[in-house]
Amino acid sequence: MTRGFQGTNHVWLVMMKAMRALTRYAATGVEETGLGLSDFGVLEILLHKGPLPVNTIGPIVDLTPGSISIAVDRLFAKGLVSRVESPEDRRVRIVALTPRGKALIDSAFRKHSGRMKRVFSELSPEELRGLETTLKKVGKRAATLMEEI
Repeated sequence: MTRGFQGTNHVWLVMMKAMRALTRYAATGVEETGLGLSDFGVLEILLHKGPLPVNTIGPIVDLTPGSISIAVDRLFAKGLVSRVESPEDRRVRIVALTPRGKALIDSAFRKHSGRMKRVFSELSPEELRGLETTLKKVGKRAATLMEEI
């Protein structure tokens, strides 16, 4: 017996359960690299966007100003990122991957990408595009509603 559509509350619960399972699976792969999810997120952003100011990275990876500073300090101490003053504004620190950091995140991201392909392998390209479109629509709506609070 199949259940009919149960409404937005049920969709939210299904989405949360799926996200928890996906996050646990992703975290397991990331942890194999010796990185935590926050550090992986910071390195991944630098890999794909290039050097960025610390205060730009935090909101992208959903870290508070204090948390992003700690994460960058931790990555700097491991020799994975460099920090330099911005030539335009000495108050701004630009964070970039070191060669060691680039090598680590290149390898880690390839593994992560493979794991994500396995997760989504049962979806057709059309289903993937539809899911992406739907999730963007829901995310943008939630962000708009947050601004109204």
